[in-house]
Amino acid sequence: MADKEPAFIEITVAGQDGILAGRFHAGDDYRVYRPEGRKDWLMIFTLSGRGEAWTPAGEAVCEAGTLVLLKAGVPHRYGTAPGAQWRFYWAHFPGEDIDPALLPERSAAAVRPVEDRSARSRIVGAFRRILADAREQPPFWYDLCIGALEEILALSMRRSGSELDPRVAEALRLMARRSREPLRVEELAAAVGLSPSRLSHLFKSETGRSIIDTLNAIRVREAALMLEFTRLGASEIAYSVGFQNYNHFLNQFRRRYGMSPGAYRRRAENPG
Repeated sequence: MADKEPAFIEITVAGQDGILAGRFHAGDDYRVYRPEGRKDWLMIFTLSGRGEAWTPAGEAVCEAGTLVLLKAGVPHRYGTAPGAQWRFYWAHFPGEDIDPALLPERSAAAVRPVEDRSARSRIVGAFRRILADAREQPPFWYDLCIGALEEILALSMRRSGSELDPRVAEALRLMARRSREPLRVEELAAAVGLSPSRLSHLFKSETGRSIIDTLNAIRVREAALMLEFTRLGASEIAYSVGFQNYNHFLNQFRRRYGMSPGAYRRRAENPG
């Protein structure tokens, strides 16, 4: 009878200072269990085989060509599916340095199938650059890795057979870059060459959300990160991320996280 194949056939790990990445080839006894989650995000891109990930929100299947994102602070476990092998790239990274438009807003886990072969190839190339830069640490290696991570996330958001309309994509970039400033739909529309009504309609049809709702989501996400990683008060954070009215901030925060900023901070400090 043949010996059982070991859990780890291939392991590559590199990085530090907030970014850790690797490439695994694991057997079906590979399991990771984090009942308190981690303070960083985790992305897993499956090359072949099959894995499974669980969060309180449910199960995510890790199949070839699929990117799975596990949110910071969320209890989770993942591993190779029974009787399978699992070959994948992975990376831990700090969400605060990533364009918030590229990260899921509320879900504990996001599953993004990448059907386009060119996009898959580019994702693999980006992971290879991350591993090389994290291992060798040339000048500006951290910024290079963040850029590669954002490329992976952007590629994973492509819809099958098409990309996000470039004018909507540019509006999202402007919103993420200027989210702390007073920003009007008219300004965004002028910047991308559309009328305000046309941009509003196109943005909603492409993203499923309104411009204002998306801008509020970006600001609230930034506020949540500041609650986790700074000691600033909630009102100071609200104004610093771009809200002009504290009660409006509270309403938006409760709408997206189901609790007050104070409760969110307490939960982040005591995840158990």
